[in-house]
Amino acid sequence: MRSFIEKNNKDLICPFCGSLARTRRLWSILKTKNSIKGNLLHFSPSRSVYRILKKATTINYYSSDFEDEFLADYNFDITQINQENETFDTIICYHILEHIVNDKAAISELFRVLKPNGVIYIQTPFKDGDIYEDYSITSPKEREKHFGQNDHVRIYSAEGLKERLEIAGFKVDITLFNDVKKDLYNGFKSPEIVLIATK
Repeated sequence: MRSFIEKNNKDLICPFCGSLARTRRLWSILKTKNSIKGNLLHFSPSRSVYRILKKATTINYYSSDFEDEFLADYNFDITQINQENETFDTIICYHILEHIVNDKAAISELFRVLKPNGVIYIQTPFKDGDIYEDYSITSPKEREKHFGQNDHVRIYSAEGLKERLEIAGFKVDITLFNDVKKDLYNGFKSPEIVLIATK
């Protein structure tokens, strides 16, 4: 294993760029699948990926954060994205949808602004079984108790989110990464699920 710093939750931080395990995996996927191209929309970007993509001269990089908590150049509301139809070649939507009450509107918008043959990378916390959501739970304390974080509104299952994406028109692949030895060396989480959706 390389010299990563282990957090209390067992996540591994890079001491050089500050990236989390899921961020390093995302970057590896983007490079492997040649998805750093054209118009790229990135919601609530991590600093490490933002810095790299912001400097890239071969893409049009749209970094967005609705609540001004991340480095970003736009403030798109994911349920009403202020862009034309079929604008983006690649969309990164990592740990966003579990915060959105009207996730079906958000998914519809993601489909609308993605180009034909475009790809979107989606990750949230996942659980087994069905999606767990209860819109009567509104207080931060109760949301943390039920959903694991005080600003989360549901916990998805991978299959449940896949179904919601497919209803909107996406083709979805649930990708499971589970090469423990290789993942440990690279500072990735293992096992880890990423949904890769295409239009």
